Amino acid sequence: MAMNESKETLMDRFDPNGPGIKGNLFGLPFSPETSELIIVPAPWEVTVSYHTGAAMGPKAILEASSQIDLCIKDIPDAWKYGVSMLPIPENILEDGKRFRTLAAQHIKRVELGETVDPNDPVLQQINEGCEKFNRYIKATTKELLKAGKTVAVVGGDHSSALGLIQALSEHLDRFGILQIDAHADLRRAYEGLVYSHASIMYNALKMPGVSRLIQVGIRDFCDEEKNNIQRGVGRIAAYYDEELKTAMYGGKNWDSLCSEIIKQLPANVYISFDIDGLDPKLCPHTGTPVAGGLDYYQAVYLIKKIALSGKKIIGFDLCEVAPGEDDWDANVGARILFQLCHWTAVSQGKLKASHS
Repeated sequence: MAMNESKETLMDRFDPNGPGIKGNLFGLPFSPETSELIIVPAPWEVTVSYHTGAAMGPKAILEASSQIDLCIKDIPDAWKYGVSMLPIPENILEDGKRFRTLAAQHIKRVELGETVDPNDPVLQQINEGCEKFNRYIKATTKELLKAGKTVAVVGGDHSSALGLIQALSEHLDRFGILQIDAHADLRRAYEGLVYSHASIMYNALKMPGVSRLIQVGIRDFCDEEKNNIQRGVGRIAAYYDEELKTAMYGGKNWDSLCSEIIKQLPANVYISFDIDGLDPKLCPHTGTPVAGGLDYYQAVYLIKKIALSGKKIIGFDLCEVAPGEDDWDANVGARILFQLCHWTAVSQGKLKASHS
């Protein structure tokens, strides 16, 4: 593929009904230069508190994505939008492994009941390593936003997304976050780790540009998080999984519940999708699986309805996909990513949906 080929030339030569291009996201013919939306891989899982594996999520999703057929029934020629993934940064992966070793030792001490001094040099080293990683994601995504690209992050653990949220908060005046997740992620410096995966939304809410946080599918949380949600009324709204199910068992349909959720969102929406927001049958190897959760098409329906509501999806992340011993988790993750990419384009008027 010649480096100076135009997007139009690439599309003319590409057969969307044939096998994709090996090594490219979804097998598409596009490079970052010819793409509208660029995925930044974030192979980072330093602070995970249960199972590991999310650092291999970007690679596994990339490999699984080539098996996706490119037709979305309601979006004619969706593949022409132009999506690609940046190369997986091996230096970040290696740094993450080194800091993960230190974090695992630290977490073990905490779990054994030891009191760890906030000034402990090992803890400080972990926090500084995570801060450096966040600066990398912020700087990378900020440059892409300046170039006029739509940007998303694929993690890694959920903390991987903070740099993109920071970049967007400087790029735009105000936006809301729709968080699909089993966990509230509103703990302050969980286990002493300032940038813990369990603290991503606590940290995101420090940014004045984040006007609302709407959480969907929450079903595993602590008193601190519940109190933060209650104190944040007007800025935080939690749609607990149990309450959503109770409403549906009582006769409410998913469409009406989605409408209620979307009414809470401002005009600009960032979607933060933790794969454990889904039923764990769809993501059994994710780091902290929890019984319950959304089915695949429930999640897709909500994303689609946001895109068709007049709200603008300004970016997103997909995190906590851990491949396990087979490609099931990556397969599901790749399909969620495909839907996120192209319904984002619909919300921005760059693709047209045929009907709702």
